[in-house]
Amino acid sequence: MRRYASFLAAGLCALAVAASVPARDSAPTAPALFRVDLGASVTQPQSGRLLLFAVDAAAARAHAKDGTVDEVDTNPFQPTQTAIAAREVTRLVPGQGLTLDADAVAFPKAFSQLPPGDYLLQAVLDTHHDYNYSGRDAGDVVSGVVEAHLPGGTPRLVLDKVLPARDPWDFPRGALSPVTEKHLAEAKAHLKPIDFVSPVLSAFWGRPIHMKGWVLLPPGYDASGKITYPVLYHTHGFGGGYRSEAATGAMAYGQMAEKTMPPMIWVLLDESSPTGTHEFADSVNNGPWGRALTTELIPSLEKQYRMDGKASGRFLNGHSSGGWATLWLQTRYPKVFGGTWSTSPDPSDFHDFTGPDLYAPHANVYHRPDGTPYPLVRDHGKVIATFQQFAQMERVLGPYGGQMASFDWVFSPRGKDGRPMPMFDRDTGDVDPAVVAYWHDHYDIAYRLKTHWPQLRKDLDGKIHLYVGTADTFYLDGAAHKLKAVLDGLGAKSSFHFIPDRTHFDLYRIGDDRQGLMKEITWQMYAIARPHSTLKPPAQ
Repeated sequence: MRRYASFLAAGLCALAVAASVPARDSAPTAPALFRVDLGASVTQPQSGRLLLFAVDAAAARAHAKDGTVDEVDTNPFQPTQTAIAAREVTRLVPGQGLTLDADAVAFPKAFSQLPPGDYLLQAVLDTHHDYNYSGRDAGDVVSGVVEAHLPGGTPRLVLDKVLPARDPWDFPRGALSPVTEKHLAEAKAHLKPIDFVSPVLSAFWGRPIHMKGWVLLPPGYDASGKITYPVLYHTHGFGGGYRSEAATGAMAYGQMAEKTMPPMIWVLLDESSPTGTHEFADSVNNGPWGRALTTELIPSLEKQYRMDGKASGRFLNGHSSGGWATLWLQTRYPKVFGGTWSTSPDPSDFHDFTGPDLYAPHANVYHRPDGTPYPLVRDHGKVIATFQQFAQMERVLGPYGGQMASFDWVFSPRGKDGRPMPMFDRDTGDVDPAVVAYWHDHYDIAYRLKTHWPQLRKDLDGKIHLYVGTADTFYLDGAAHKLKAVLDGLGAKSSFHFIPDRTHFDLYRIGDDRQGLMKEITWQMYAIARPHSTLKPPAQ
């Protein structure tokens, strides 16, 4: 699901109305108009989606370490804490500006309807239209933080700082474990970048499409030797990418160097795209990513590196959206892979799409039949965001790259306008049954298994391993239970682990070990690839 920035959320705010044309009180109020200029220090004209963020000044300063706030941003897990307004911008010239109507496209409400008070504001020009996925990043242009009394005060904001590119090895302080820090220099030397131009994806898009990631070679790897290694194909969750996969590779190398993980080659796959995560599905909107991986990239890698090169030595692991991707790849290409260990996967049975049953008559993802809102994000038993808040905040941030839009790009048929057809109406939450029928026939994993099990059993039985917390932040344990029921009903061999009280973000922790579950998974893989090996986990 959502990106791993601003992870922990606080309480639920009742306000959940966001629309392209927000509701107004009966008494007319002056629109909130803000002047935003492109600073003369910016050397080139800029285009993109202009975003304006506003947060209560006192609350923001209270949460700042020293009372100084140098960034105002949204938090998807505190959806109504920050007000957002937006408009598209085409070729804004340095030294010139425009007027942003902060009532026209806003969340959670028009700026003129915000509670009176002092606010901190910041403007961001999202030049790549990827704020919904990665937040502000290289090439975006930002203003300083200014204070104003709203409604009424409309200060001038100047976009005067172009954000630089980040080094993929520049990790935040404290992000890496001591073991990873200890072996970081060695890990860098053993991580080899992937930049593969896919013929089938390039043909689909009519331009070169690059598949990116890393190959991590284990300690002692000898390119001229005779030893081959089993391979773990790993991919990230929503919001991850090339940089986060480098961190995963550094972690894995450190654990292999300490012999707490077995010697394997890791292929760390970047599944991010301008539309969100493509999830290695063969999609009419994103292109044939699964086919590109299995028929092009994997054969190419097996020619370059000392990989086992057979299903019993190819394994899959991913979390969240990466969990769905690896579950999909295993069930769609069962002859290619020897097993998936998918953790907290996005819904694999659309009878429970983080709560809503998409197949129910008159299905609605915003409200239950009794009118109560569907929650989407929880912190154990506490609801902290609704489906409606999440979806409508994404709409203001932009039409591309958000989690809900990403699902449409992966699962939906293509509409007459060339874009994917939305599964649900962003204003009302009403589900489009024709779109859901397409989702059902093409991407409902439980349905696919139930329908094709006689053909799949030989190559798939015993290869599905799924882990999810009973307190999953996005309610993903519900769909996992339904998938298990389908497989149990088929008499299939599979392993499902519902880990008590674990959330989306602490699933891998065992005791004080943040990678305890990952260690267990890699040893399970190694036992399949090397059943006669004397190499065992340290605890055994």
